[in-house]
Amino acid sequence: MTTIRRQLATWYVLALAATLVAFGSILYLDRRQSALREIDERLALEANFSVRWLRESYRVLGTLTSASPGLASPADSVLSIDPTISAYFEGTRNYLLITDQSGNLLFASEESRALRFSALQELQQLTAAAPTTERRGSFGVDGGRIPVRYLIRRVDDAGPGIGAILVAASTTTVHFGPPALLRSMLLTLPLILLISLLMGYWLAGKRFEPLIRIIDEVEAISDGRSLHRRLAVSGSDEMARLAITLNRMIARLERSFSSLYRFTADASHELKTPIMVLRAGVERGLTHPQTPPEVMQSLDEALEGVNWMTELVENLLTLARADEGRAPLAVEPVDLREILAEAAETGGMLAEAAGIMVTTDSPEHPVVVAVDRTRIRQALLNLVTNAVKYTPAGGRVMLGLAEREDEVILEVRDTGIGIAPGDVPHVFDRFWRADPARTRMGESAGTGLGLAITKWVAEAHGGTITVQSRPGRGTIFTVTLPRGSAAAPVSRHAADSTLG
Repeated sequence: MTTIRRQLATWYVLALAATLVAFGSILYLDRRQSALREIDERLALEANFSVRWLRESYRVLGTLTSASPGLASPADSVLSIDPTISAYFEGTRNYLLITDQSGNLLFASEESRALRFSALQELQQLTAAAPTTERRGSFGVDGGRIPVRYLIRRVDDAGPGIGAILVAASTTTVHFGPPALLRSMLLTLPLILLISLLMGYWLAGKRFEPLIRIIDEVEAISDGRSLHRRLAVSGSDEMARLAITLNRMIARLERSFSSLYRFTADASHELKTPIMVLRAGVERGLTHPQTPPEVMQSLDEALEGVNWMTELVENLLTLARADEGRAPLAVEPVDLREILAEAAETGGMLAEAAGIMVTTDSPEHPVVVAVDRTRIRQALLNLVTNAVKYTPAGGRVMLGLAEREDEVILEVRDTGIGIAPGDVPHVFDRFWRADPARTRMGESAGTGLGLAITKWVAEAHGGTITVQSRPGRGTIFTVTLPRGSAAAPVSRHAADSTLG
């Protein structure tokens, strides 16, 4: 899972990379333009000196050219700059070419003559189309191998033999030029980004430590057992505001749950008396010798409804007391084989009429664990009753007891119709009941509180309960209890997460 810390570090590095690329690009372009301006200024200075020397020489000597072997082909006799004048240009460090008005080469500096003949011809061709005044630009000499910046200037007042002058310089000679700058940026950029990533990840982690603590505390509170707890508030930033807001929300939840628990407990307690009176009246009518036969059926149905209401009220009262922490456990050392045998006997009586076999599998030696006998028996009976209810005739219900190093396992397995995959997560919810059409012979699905109570009993003893089921293949409920002493009586909100 991608955390906010990782996302922040990643976005920080991406933003920094974009900033560095933009900064580097601007710096590169600016440095390149500065280098080109520097070269252009130097070329313009050399061109000015060269043109001025040609003009002064022409004014004094009257002619600037003389016949000599051609530079392009030594076998031909062509015009060239007079040696007394060309001696001035020999000290030029850059490329310097002088052509006549037809574009023929009159002079090439020592740097230019060091080029290959084809490269020299490329420079000469640049001056063939002599500009009106001057032209400057960039060009790749020797097939693009040597990048140069050039300046071509037309010369009109140095005699009829002089047409134009070309001054060029290689851009690779600029100290710390754009290519070197680009290499430096490419070498340092990965290191800068790596350091930034590590720093960003560390800073994001430091900044999110209060949020992580809040998350951990909220998870501990949201288990349903600690609504009385509050988050620690420190500072006055957004994290403090979040903690204050969550504390207010938890306080409202605590008040709401407390009111609900008290109402459920009070209502269940108040309903017990009228239901008992109603049940006594119905039983009295059933046993009275003068009760007409046609009334007996109605009284039987009424008694069945009263019994269902009695079970519902008892279960509600149990859960309400557990919610309020008023359902302590009467813990004592108990041989779990005895409880298993009692549950199997009761389940056998329920299953006999339906033709279902109930069996047990337990160790031969005592399995003594400190538990509440009544609560554990109630939990097992709930599981056995459900197993019988959802197992067709001819099926089997198996109760098992096993030991591990530090825990004991109670298991109720059946060969019934199973539970649909979509219903498995809800089997321990309050008032959740399976489709009555899926029960054996359409029996009543019960109150929907038995499994919720069973889970509360398991967790109140410090244990767990799990369910495995496949439609048409049966269901397995497994209760795991620690071998040590049972947990202390559950707190006020002990069953919030499982029973609420």
